Amino acid sequence: MLKYKGYTGYVEFDAEAGIFHGEVLDLKDIITFQGKSVEEIKRAFRDSIDDYLEFCKERNEKADKPFSGRLMVRLPPLLHRKVFVTAKREGKSLNQWIAEKLDKVG
Repeated sequence: MLKYKGYTGYVEFDAEAGIFHGEVLDLKDIITFQGKSVEEIKRAFRDSIDDYLEFCKERNEKADKPFSGRLMVRLPPLLHRKVFVTAKREGKSLNQWIAEKLDKVG
């Protein structure tokens, strides 16, 4: 993973083409980049972010921001109740309990 100005880039290597290619993960907009070396892919990632931010500025549009940490989730009422009760039983807030469970996923 690459990081720049709060954005995250995911990179894969295409052995057939002999290039690295990547995508910025934090956005609704699609931003891709590629390079033939590690240094080249890093530079292409940074340049892509800078180009995106400049493009948004020129168009007087707000650039998508990296994740804010807020996540809206809709649950069936019964599941919502079960999760809430479980969190309370463990002495935790609903947000704290869910964040701990989700942290174990990755």
